[in-house]
Order: sequence, then structure tokens, then C-alpha cells
Amino acid sequence: MTPARTSTGSAPTRGRRPGRSTGDDREVAILATAERLLGQRPFGEISIDDLARGAGISRPTFYFYFPSKDAVLLTLLDRVTEEADAAAGDALVRLAEDPRARWRELIARFHATFGGHRDVVLACAQVRGTNAEVRRLWAEVLERWVRAVEAAVEGERARGAAPDGLPARDLAIALNSMNERVWYATFAGDGPAVAERDVVDVLLDVWLTAIYRTTTPPVSPSG
Repeated sequence: MTPARTSTGSAPTRGRRPGRSTGDDREVAILATAERLLGQRPFGEISIDDLARGAGISRPTFYFYFPSKDAVLLTLLDRVTEEADAAAGDALVRLAEDPRARWRELIARFHATFGGHRDVVLACAQVRGTNAEVRRLWAEVLERWVRAVEAAVEGERARGAAPDGLPARDLAIALNSMNERVWYATFAGDGPAVAERDVVDVLLDVWLTAIYRTTTPPVSPSG
């Protein structure tokens, strides 16, 4: 998890033809069709003809925007992770004000973003084992979030709010990986799974206990 990206504009769209406007209505229609169809059937059962027909375009026109249906899924994943980054805002920057509130804010915002695009998230998780580009993109995203949490943990230790313990990077990897698996189980109903109404609070308590050895970490004296 990380604050919003500092660069302006959209994240690079992987697999897209160069020189197309990301605001093109037909491209938007292709992406919207893909996300809608992912809610109805697995990614492997969605064809390029399905995407083109749903977007109201011909198959040749589809290839004007995307070289493959995999490129559509990668673009959707790019956009979801960019949205998650933006939703995170400056929660980690303001951590010392009220650690419990800021960590909860961060986890809740990621939950809302991924929950709002759960069909994309589940599709990417399901194809990651066989799709090297999806796997590579998710690894890049996870690495960015791990580094952000690692820096936040080190900052909390430096100000005396969190005790020394496991290497901050290892802790950040474990916590982010836990969130990924717990959310997948919750969204997919792949039991045993935490009820969606409880998942943010369950994750929060685990994060706080792992980082601070308590669920009531101290706030900054000036906060």
C-alpha cells in the first residue's frame, strides 16, 4: 500500500497500441465491456468477438486499440491499481497523528477500491499463474506497496511508537500478502473466508498487533 503516485497522468497502459487517446469512447467501451463480462464468466471464456460486440465495434476496430484480450485485462489491472494508489492519499504520511485511524483508513480505502472492481481482481488472480505479464505487473505493484509499508514501519520505529522486531521489509511483505489472500477469499467466497463486513477490522487488528504489539499504538505528542 502506498500514497498516490507522484507522477501526473494515467499509469502506462500495458499492451496498448501507441498513439491512442486513453479517453477514446471506444476504448472506454471495450474496457467497460470486459469488466462487465468478467462478472458473468471466467476470463478464458471471453472472446475478442465478445468484447468487440459489447463495445459496439468490429473485430478489426478492436485491434486498433488493443493487440489482444490479455492487453485489455492488463489495462484494467493498471487502472485499478492506479485508483488504489490515488485512494490511499497521504494516509501513511499522516501516520503519527493517529496510527490506528490512519492504518484503518488505508486498509478501508484499498478494500473499497478492490471490492469495487472485484471481478477484475479475481480474474487477474486466476490467470496470474499462466500469464507472465499479469504476474509481472502484479509483482511490480506489490513491490511498490511493500516499500511504502516498509518505510512506514521504519518511521514508526524511529519515533518510538513501534518496537523493533522482524525486518521491516519482511513484515511488509507478510502483511501485504496476507491482505491479498484474505481479500481474494472474501471476494471469491473461497472459504474459509472473512465476512466482508468484518474484513477491514480483522486485517487492521492483525496489522496493528504485528507492527506495534498492541492495537492501540501511541499518537504523536504534537498530533
